[in-house]
This record gives sequence, structure tokens and C-alpha cells, in this order.
Amino acid sequence: MSGNEHIPVLLEQAVEALITERDGCYVDATFGRGGHSRKILERLGENGRLIAIDRDDSAIAVANELVQQDARFLIYKRNFSQLEELMKQTQWQGRVDGLLIDLGVSSPQLDIGERGFSFSEDGPLDMRMDQSSGITASEWLSHVDEDELIGVLKEYGEERYARRIARAIIEVRNTRSIDSTLDLAEIIKQAHPRWEKNRHPATRSFQAIRIHINGELDALAKVLQQARNTLKQGGRLVVISFHSLEDRMVKREINGRGAVSKRTKASFRERRLLANLPAAKEMPKDWKALSKAVFAQDTEVAQNPRSRSAVMRVAQREAASAA
Repeated sequence: MSGNEHIPVLLEQAVEALITERDGCYVDATFGRGGHSRKILERLGENGRLIAIDRDDSAIAVANELVQQDARFLIYKRNFSQLEELMKQTQWQGRVDGLLIDLGVSSPQLDIGERGFSFSEDGPLDMRMDQSSGITASEWLSHVDEDELIGVLKEYGEERYARRIARAIIEVRNTRSIDSTLDLAEIIKQAHPRWEKNRHPATRSFQAIRIHINGELDALAKVLQQARNTLKQGGRLVVISFHSLEDRMVKREINGRGAVSKRTKASFRERRLLANLPAAKEMPKDWKALSKAVFAQDTEVAQNPRSRSAVMRVAQREAASAA
């Protein structure tokens, strides 16, 4: 296995939960390097169909090879927040048997220094999943104000020392540009007063900046709303998340269209994301949870340490959704 080969997390469990009809239509909303897609295709019959989505050009290149090998497979370059638009375009809206959303970042993205996600491999400080649009992490850090940076580190990275780290970044930024991943990692390392065992001190900060640069939580809120109209009645929703904010959003959607429990801690940012969703008590329940949260077993974690934070939730669409 190469050092940057992607190992799909919860592979067997996710595909087993997803597929109910061998000749049905399924959507892999995060193709990545195709691990889940290939396993889905193995399980489908000759009349089955798999539509995949990704916004990373490297992932699209891998998927295009699979298109040549399997006529049941199609790939589209999109942000998954555009799911409903794509399903209408392909005439599958409301007819999909299962939707898989794996929110993990692929190993090649994390491990290849040139992508700008890694704090252990040097490269330009980019962090964009779609390198053809948006601003880089370096560009954002060149002008972000301290309060916003603190908020991003605290809420998206759950970084206890967000204020100290933000101040250190701003101090350096005011004297020179921060253009490389190892440069940023070293600034954070020097500012961080207490390192977690077996975890790089820049882990949380890099995660937070990546989530912000790519608008990941906004996109997740949109795709969860669109999932209801994408799936047919009885269709399956399978979501694998790696961050507590993501998992809370998925859990709330399944339990009642994004309602925030009084006993659940929610940041101002989360509440703003969910503010436009109808209250659960005002809406019919669209989802039936099919299991409790599913976690990677010890054997999988030993083989793939990145699976240790994975949480999978599975739901079935119950009520007919309004168009």
C-alpha cells in the first residue's frame, strides 16, 4: 500500500446499510478515491446505477477511469450542496434508493504536501478541495481579523487555546506572509502551551481552517435538507462524519429537521446554520433512524487510525416530502 492511498472508513457497514435494491439508483456524494463507490458497484445488479459527486479534480480524474470500466457509474464535478439541482438535471429527483455522504478528507488530500492540508508535509498553504475556485488558506490568513480567526479555531477546531494561537498567527502575518503549511504548523506549535498525547499541536487549527475555507458545515446543512427530496420513500441516508459539529447536525436532522435540544451545547455558528430550518414540532417526521451511532471497531482503528473519530448514522426516509 502506498503511503497516501486512501482507506475507506466503515466500508462494509456503510454499503450494507445503504443498499436495499440491487437494481436501484444510489448516490455517493463524496467519491474521494472511490473506495465506497467500488464496493457499491460490487453489490449492484446489472441494472443498478451509481451517481457519484466530488469537487476535487484529482478525485474526478480517478472517477473518470471508473466510468470507462463500468457503464452503471456516472461522475459529476459538484459540491454536494448542489445535490438537488443535479438530481433534477439527471431526472433522478425523488427516485434515489440510497444516499451516502462520507465527510472525511481523503488520505491523498491530507498527505500530499502540494494540496496544503498537511502539517507534516511542506507545501503551499492552500487547503481548497476545489482548487479552481475560492481563496486559499494563505490568502484568508493574510486579511482575517483576530476575532474571526479566534471564532473559527474555537468553533470548528474546538481548540482550547484559540485566542493564543490566533494572536500568534496575526503577529506573524503583520510582518510577513504565511505561505507554507510547515510555516503555519510551526507558528501554531510555538504558540500552543499544552500538546495532546500522540496528536500534533496544529491538528485542531488546521482542521478548523480547512472547514472554514471549504464552507463544509454550510454545505452539509444544505445537502441534509436536499436529501429528503432526493430519496424516494423508504430510501436510505448513510452519513459518516469525523467531527462533533458534523455529527450533531446529522443527528438533529434525523431526529427532527435540525432542531437544537436545550440540553445540547450549540455554538452561535451552529444556531445560525440551523436558524432557517423549520422547527421539528412544526414538521412531519421525515426520517426513521435505523440504528444507533456506529463506530469503527478496534481492528479497523488499528489498521487505519483515522477511523477512530468516525461516526456513522443511518436513516430511512419515511414521509413524502414537499417539493
